[in-house]
Amino acid sequence: MGEQVRLIKKYPNRRLYDTRTSSYITLIDVKELVLVSEEFQVVDAKTGEDLTRSILLQIILEEESGGVPMFTSDLLSHMIRFYGHAMQGLMGKYLENNIKAFSDMQSKLQDQVRGIYGENNSISKDLWAQFLNFQGPALQNMMGTYVEQSTKMFQQMQEQVENQTRNMFTGFQFPAQFPALHGAPKHETAPATGHGKQGK
Repeated sequence: MGEQVRLIKKYPNRRLYDTRTSSYITLIDVKELVLVSEEFQVVDAKTGEDLTRSILLQIILEEESGGVPMFTSDLLSHMIRFYGHAMQGLMGKYLENNIKAFSDMQSKLQDQVRGIYGENNSISKDLWAQFLNFQGPALQNMMGTYVEQSTKMFQQMQEQVENQTRNMFTGFQFPAQFPALHGAPKHETAPATGHGKQGK
């Protein structure tokens, strides 16, 4: 049986309690769990409400506030415009798939390094550490640019679809009242043909 998802409880004093280690942890510790791909769930200690997304957003906010931010103001503005829009769900899935593809590409690069130098080879670890130290900011910037371009492309697709839909219906002239689908309504009388009897 697989190991259960790591449960972290958040108390009213904003402290986070790791039920696996029976100790309090910080947001930095939660970030470390994300970095090592540890599955976890943060819940409200009193209500049981799932707060995982809220905690992850806090981590992103702290990362964006210091160091080299990944998202530009332009990108954040584009993303905000999709909230409440009919394509909001598609936008989320679109970004998720793109980021997953980027992450898979990074994993393959790591696997290639291990394949050349071995899993536990100190040279492999040193080279990878040096690579991240020198290329980390560049990779982060590239990732931010990649997501930004993807978001803009998706918005352009959305605008194109809206324009095509608008143009498609522009040529139609709809009657003031649509005809009934199954003959004239009962309260209407059929038009006189000139061959029937006149009413008494």
